[in-house]
Amino acid sequence: MQELPVLAAEPATTRVKKPDWLRVKLPIGENYKQVRNLVDTHKLHTICESGNCPNMGECWGAGTATFMILGNICTRSCGFCAVATGRPDPVDNDEPQRVAEAIYLMKVKHAVITSVDRDELKDGGSIVWANTIKAVRALNPDTTMETLIPDFRGQWENLQRIIDAAPEIVSHNLETVERLTKQVRIQAKYHRSLEVIRRLKEGGMRTKSGIMLGLGETKEEVVQAMQDLYDNGCDVVTLGQYLQPTPKHLPVVRFVHPDEFAELREIGYNMGLDYVEAGPLVRSSYHAEKHIVSGRNKG
Repeated sequence: MQELPVLAAEPATTRVKKPDWLRVKLPIGENYKQVRNLVDTHKLHTICESGNCPNMGECWGAGTATFMILGNICTRSCGFCAVATGRPDPVDNDEPQRVAEAIYLMKVKHAVITSVDRDELKDGGSIVWANTIKAVRALNPDTTMETLIPDFRGQWENLQRIIDAAPEIVSHNLETVERLTKQVRIQAKYHRSLEVIRRLKEGGMRTKSGIMLGLGETKEEVVQAMQDLYDNGCDVVTLGQYLQPTPKHLPVVRFVHPDEFAELREIGYNMGLDYVEAGPLVRSSYHAEKHIVSGRNKG
Protein backbone atom coordinates (compact mmCIF):
# COMPACT_ATOMS: atom_id res chain seq x y z
CA MET A 1 0.00 0.00 0.00
CA GLN A 2 1.33 3.41 -0.91
CA GLU A 3 0.95 5.80 1.98
CA LEU A 4 -0.40 9.29 1.50
CA PRO A 5 2.45 11.81 1.62
CA VAL A 6 2.15 14.25 4.48
CA LEU A 7 2.12 17.81 3.22
CA ALA A 8 3.09 20.57 5.59
CA ALA A 9 0.34 23.07 6.27
CA GLU A 10 0.79 26.36 4.47
CA PRO A 11 1.59 29.38 6.63
CA ALA A 12 -1.49 31.47 7.36
CA THR A 13 -0.03 34.37 5.37
CA THR A 14 0.18 32.34 2.14
CA ARG A 15 -2.95 30.20 2.39
CA VAL A 16 -5.53 31.01 -0.26
CA LYS A 17 -8.47 32.73 1.44
CA LYS A 18 -11.83 31.04 0.99
CA PRO A 19 -14.21 33.36 -0.90
CA ASP A 20 -17.71 34.33 0.17
CA TRP A 21 -19.41 32.15 -2.44
CA LEU A 22 -18.22 29.01 -0.64
CA ARG A 23 -20.17 29.69 2.54
CA VAL A 24 -22.74 27.04 3.44
CA LYS A 25 -25.46 26.80 6.06
CA LEU A 26 -24.99 24.62 9.12
CA PRO A 27 -27.02 21.36 9.17
CA ILE A 28 -30.33 22.00 10.99
CA GLY A 29 -33.97 20.98 10.90
CA GLU A 30 -36.11 17.92 11.65
CA ASN A 31 -35.41 16.18 8.33
CA TYR A 32 -31.68 16.46 8.97
CA LYS A 33 -32.13 14.96 12.44
CA GLN A 34 -34.24 12.11 11.04
CA VAL A 35 -31.63 11.19 8.43
CA ARG A 36 -28.91 11.46 11.08
CA ASN A 37 -30.81 9.03 13.32
CA LEU A 38 -31.49 6.53 10.51
CA VAL A 39 -27.85 6.51 9.42
CA ASP A 40 -26.72 5.92 13.01
CA THR A 41 -29.39 3.30 13.81
CA HIS A 42 -28.63 1.19 10.74
CA LYS A 43 -24.86 1.57 11.16
CA LEU A 44 -24.51 2.97 7.66
CA HIS A 45 -21.65 4.95 6.18
CA THR A 46 -22.27 8.00 4.04
CA ILE A 47 -19.83 9.81 1.80
CA CYS A 48 -21.58 12.95 3.06
CA GLU A 49 -19.78 12.49 6.38
CA SER A 50 -16.65 10.64 5.33
CA GLY A 51 -16.01 13.04 2.47
CA ASN A 52 -16.77 16.20 4.48
CA CYS A 53 -19.27 17.27 1.83
CA PRO A 54 -20.26 20.96 2.06
CA ASN A 55 -23.80 20.14 0.91
CA MET A 56 -24.59 17.67 3.70
CA GLY A 57 -26.90 20.11 5.50
CA GLU A 58 -28.89 20.89 2.35
CA CYS A 59 -29.17 17.28 1.16
CA TRP A 60 -29.90 15.72 4.53
CA GLY A 61 -32.36 18.50 5.24
CA ALA A 62 -34.18 17.42 2.07
CA GLY A 63 -34.24 13.82 3.32
CA THR A 64 -31.58 12.44 0.98
CA ALA A 65 -28.12 10.97 1.49
CA THR A 66 -25.39 9.24 -0.48
CA PHE A 67 -24.68 5.84 1.02
CA MET A 68 -21.14 4.45 1.04
CA ILE A 69 -20.95 0.66 1.04
CA LEU A 70 -18.08 -1.77 1.71
CA GLY A 71 -16.98 0.07 4.85
CA ASN A 72 -15.40 3.45 5.43
CA ILE A 73 -11.72 2.53 5.05
CA CYS A 74 -10.25 2.70 1.55
CA THR A 75 -7.31 0.78 0.13
CA ARG A 76 -6.22 3.82 -1.86
CA SER A 77 -4.64 7.05 -0.69
CA CYS A 78 -5.79 9.75 -3.09
CA GLY A 79 -4.34 13.18 -2.35
CA PHE A 80 -7.74 14.91 -2.29
CA CYS A 81 -9.95 12.51 -0.37
CA ALA A 82 -10.96 12.69 3.29
CA VAL A 83 -11.91 9.00 3.51
CA ALA A 84 -9.50 7.05 5.73
CA THR A 85 -6.85 4.83 4.13
CA GLY A 86 -5.81 1.51 5.62
CA ARG A 87 -6.77 -2.14 6.00
CA PRO A 88 -10.55 -2.43 5.57
CA ASP A 89 -12.78 -4.53 7.78
CA PRO A 90 -14.13 -7.83 6.41
CA VAL A 91 -16.99 -7.54 3.92
CA ASP A 92 -20.40 -7.32 5.59
CA ASN A 93 -22.79 -9.41 3.52
CA ASP A 94 -25.80 -8.02 5.40
CA GLU A 95 -25.01 -4.49 4.30
CA PRO A 96 -27.07 -4.56 1.06
CA GLN A 97 -30.25 -5.31 2.99
CA ARG A 98 -29.53 -2.62 5.61
CA VAL A 99 -29.03 -0.02 2.87
CA ALA A 100 -32.27 -1.09 1.19
CA GLU A 101 -34.17 -0.83 4.48
CA ALA A 102 -32.75 2.61 5.25
CA ILE A 103 -33.77 3.87 1.80
CA TYR A 104 -37.26 2.48 2.43
CA LEU A 105 -37.56 4.19 5.82
CA MET A 106 -36.25 7.48 4.42
CA LYS A 107 -38.72 7.26 1.52
CA VAL A 108 -35.93 8.15 -0.90
CA LYS A 109 -37.07 8.62 -4.48
CA HIS A 110 -33.55 8.66 -5.94
CA ALA A 111 -30.75 6.88 -4.12
CA VAL A 112 -27.04 7.50 -4.68
CA ILE A 113 -24.69 4.70 -3.65
CA THR A 114 -20.90 4.81 -3.69
CA SER A 115 -18.08 2.84 -2.10
CA VAL A 116 -14.50 2.88 -1.01
CA ASP A 117 -11.95 1.06 -3.17
CA ARG A 118 -11.49 -2.55 -2.09
CA ASP A 119 -8.42 -3.48 -4.12
CA GLU A 120 -7.57 -6.31 -1.72
CA LEU A 121 -10.66 -8.26 -2.81
CA LYS A 122 -10.57 -10.46 -5.90
CA ASP A 123 -13.98 -9.17 -6.95
CA GLY A 124 -13.16 -5.59 -5.92
CA GLY A 125 -16.37 -5.53 -3.92
CA SER A 126 -18.49 -5.95 -7.05
CA ILE A 127 -20.56 -8.81 -5.60
CA VAL A 128 -21.70 -6.64 -2.67
CA TRP A 129 -22.28 -3.85 -5.17
CA ALA A 130 -24.57 -6.02 -7.31
CA ASN A 131 -26.37 -7.40 -4.25
CA THR A 132 -26.97 -3.87 -2.95
CA ILE A 133 -28.51 -2.73 -6.23
CA LYS A 134 -30.76 -5.82 -6.26
CA ALA A 135 -31.77 -5.40 -2.59
CA VAL A 136 -32.62 -1.73 -3.04
CA ARG A 137 -34.69 -2.47 -6.13
CA ALA A 138 -36.54 -5.36 -4.46
CA LEU A 139 -37.61 -3.31 -1.44
CA ASN A 140 -37.95 0.03 -3.26
CA PRO A 141 -39.23 -0.70 -6.78
CA ASP A 142 -40.11 2.95 -7.42
CA THR A 143 -36.73 4.29 -6.31
CA THR A 144 -34.21 5.13 -9.03
CA MET A 145 -30.50 4.61 -8.42
CA GLU A 146 -27.17 6.16 -9.24
CA THR A 147 -24.08 4.08 -8.49
CA LEU A 148 -20.77 5.92 -8.14
CA ILE A 149 -18.29 3.11 -8.65
CA PRO A 150 -14.51 2.56 -8.49
CA ASP A 151 -12.47 1.39 -11.49
CA PHE A 152 -12.09 -2.19 -10.14
CA ARG A 153 -8.43 -1.98 -11.23
CA GLY A 154 -9.52 -2.66 -14.79
CA GLN A 155 -10.87 -6.11 -13.93
CA TRP A 156 -13.71 -5.87 -16.39
CA GLU A 157 -15.62 -8.94 -15.20
CA ASN A 158 -16.21 -7.03 -11.97
CA LEU A 159 -17.50 -4.00 -13.87
CA GLN A 160 -19.84 -6.30 -15.76
CA ARG A 161 -21.63 -7.17 -12.52
CA ILE A 162 -22.67 -3.53 -12.24
CA ILE A 163 -23.84 -3.44 -15.84
CA ASP A 164 -25.85 -6.65 -15.36
CA ALA A 165 -27.57 -5.18 -12.27
CA ALA A 166 -28.53 -2.17 -14.45
CA PRO A 167 -28.96 0.86 -12.18
CA GLU A 168 -30.49 3.90 -13.89
CA ILE A 169 -27.15 5.73 -14.06
CA VAL A 170 -23.56 4.70 -13.35
CA SER A 171 -20.92 7.25 -12.40
CA HIS A 172 -17.14 6.98 -12.25
CA ASN A 173 -15.19 10.12 -11.51
CA LEU A 174 -12.22 11.27 -13.55
CA GLU A 175 -11.54 13.70 -10.66
CA THR A 176 -8.85 15.77 -12.41
CA VAL A 177 -7.07 16.46 -15.70
CA GLU A 178 -4.61 14.01 -17.24
CA ARG A 179 -1.46 15.90 -16.19
CA LEU A 180 -2.40 15.91 -12.51
CA THR A 181 -3.79 12.39 -12.25
CA LYS A 182 -0.67 10.78 -10.82
CA GLN A 183 -0.47 13.44 -8.12
CA VAL A 184 -4.18 13.58 -7.27
CA ARG A 185 -5.21 9.93 -7.76
CA ILE A 186 -2.06 8.06 -6.84
CA GLN A 187 -3.21 4.51 -7.68
CA ALA A 188 -5.58 5.42 -10.51
CA LYS A 189 -5.04 5.89 -14.25
CA TYR A 190 -6.61 8.57 -16.42
CA HIS A 191 -7.18 6.40 -19.47
CA ARG A 192 -8.40 3.46 -17.39
CA SER A 193 -11.13 5.70 -15.98
CA LEU A 194 -12.08 6.74 -19.50
CA GLU A 195 -12.27 3.06 -20.44
CA VAL A 196 -14.64 2.47 -17.51
CA ILE A 197 -16.96 5.11 -18.96
CA ARG A 198 -16.65 3.66 -22.46
CA ARG A 199 -17.41 0.10 -21.32
CA LEU A 200 -20.39 1.28 -19.29
CA LYS A 201 -21.79 3.09 -22.32
CA GLU A 202 -21.22 0.04 -24.51
CA GLY A 203 -23.12 -1.95 -21.89
CA GLY A 204 -26.14 0.32 -22.30
CA MET A 205 -25.67 2.44 -19.17
CA ARG A 206 -26.37 6.13 -18.76
CA THR A 207 -22.96 7.45 -17.73
CA LYS A 208 -21.64 10.21 -15.51
CA SER A 209 -18.30 11.55 -14.29
CA GLY A 210 -16.94 14.39 -12.17
CA ILE A 211 -13.95 16.73 -12.20
CA MET A 212 -12.61 18.92 -9.36
CA LEU A 213 -11.20 22.36 -10.14
CA GLY A 214 -8.64 24.38 -8.22
CA LEU A 215 -5.78 21.87 -8.08
CA GLY A 216 -3.56 23.69 -10.57
CA GLU A 217 -5.18 22.66 -13.85
CA THR A 218 -5.64 25.06 -16.77
CA LYS A 219 -8.93 25.85 -18.46
CA GLU A 220 -7.66 24.15 -21.63
CA GLU A 221 -6.91 20.97 -19.67
CA VAL A 222 -10.40 20.95 -18.15
CA VAL A 223 -11.99 21.36 -21.56
CA GLN A 224 -9.84 18.52 -22.91
CA ALA A 225 -10.89 16.27 -20.03
CA MET A 226 -14.53 17.07 -20.74
CA GLN A 227 -13.94 16.30 -24.42
CA ASP A 228 -12.25 13.00 -23.51
CA LEU A 229 -15.25 12.05 -21.40
CA TYR A 230 -17.66 12.97 -24.19
CA ASP A 231 -15.63 11.02 -26.75
CA ASN A 232 -15.84 7.93 -24.51
CA GLY A 233 -19.61 8.09 -24.12
CA CYS A 234 -20.14 10.17 -20.99
CA ASP A 235 -23.62 11.69 -20.68
CA VAL A 236 -23.35 13.77 -17.50
CA VAL A 237 -20.39 15.74 -16.14
CA THR A 238 -20.17 17.51 -12.78
CA LEU A 239 -17.63 20.28 -12.15
CA GLY A 240 -16.95 21.55 -8.63
CA GLN A 241 -14.39 23.33 -6.48
CA TYR A 242 -11.78 21.21 -4.68
CA LEU A 243 -11.66 21.93 -0.95
CA GLN A 244 -8.70 20.72 1.11
CA PRO A 245 -10.12 18.37 3.80
CA THR A 246 -7.06 18.47 6.10
CA PRO A 247 -3.55 20.01 6.04
CA LYS A 248 -2.23 16.56 5.05
CA HIS A 249 -4.08 16.66 1.76
CA LEU A 250 -3.28 18.53 -1.44
CA PRO A 251 -3.60 22.30 -1.03
CA VAL A 252 -6.05 24.44 -2.97
CA VAL A 253 -4.13 26.27 -5.68
CA ARG A 254 -6.98 28.68 -6.40
CA PHE A 255 -10.70 29.18 -5.91
CA VAL A 256 -12.53 29.17 -9.21
CA HIS A 257 -15.10 31.93 -9.67
CA PRO A 258 -18.73 30.95 -10.36
CA ASP A 259 -18.53 32.71 -13.73
CA GLU A 260 -15.79 30.31 -14.83
CA PHE A 261 -17.96 27.35 -13.89
CA ALA A 262 -20.82 28.86 -15.91
CA GLU A 263 -18.52 29.23 -18.91
CA LEU A 264 -17.33 25.64 -18.68
CA ARG A 265 -20.93 24.52 -18.40
CA GLU A 266 -21.77 26.17 -21.71
CA ILE A 267 -18.65 24.72 -23.33
CA GLY A 268 -19.77 21.27 -22.20
CA TYR A 269 -23.23 21.71 -23.68
CA ASN A 270 -21.76 23.02 -26.93
CA MET A 271 -19.53 19.96 -27.27
CA GLY A 272 -22.59 17.73 -26.93
CA LEU A 273 -22.70 16.61 -23.30
CA ASP A 274 -26.25 15.78 -22.22
CA TYR A 275 -26.11 17.41 -18.76
CA VAL A 276 -23.47 19.58 -17.11
CA GLU A 277 -23.73 20.42 -13.39
CA ALA A 278 -21.16 23.11 -12.61
CA GLY A 279 -20.54 25.38 -9.64
CA PRO A 280 -18.23 25.89 -6.65
CA LEU A 281 -20.23 23.65 -4.29
CA VAL A 282 -21.14 20.98 -6.84
CA ARG A 283 -20.23 17.42 -5.85
CA SER A 284 -20.86 14.14 -7.66
CA SER A 285 -24.23 13.49 -6.05
CA TYR A 286 -25.45 17.10 -5.93
CA HIS A 287 -28.85 17.35 -7.69
CA ALA A 288 -28.29 13.74 -8.78
CA GLU A 289 -32.03 13.15 -9.19
CA LYS A 290 -31.93 15.47 -12.21
CA HIS A 291 -29.14 13.59 -13.93
CA ILE A 292 -31.08 10.42 -14.75
CA VAL A 293 -33.33 12.18 -17.25
CA SER A 294 -31.99 12.21 -20.77
CA GLY A 295 -32.12 15.49 -22.62
CA ARG A 296 -30.20 18.72 -22.18
CA ASN A 297 -31.23 20.64 -19.09
CA LYS A 298 -29.66 24.01 -18.39
CA GLY A 299 -31.90 24.69 -15.40
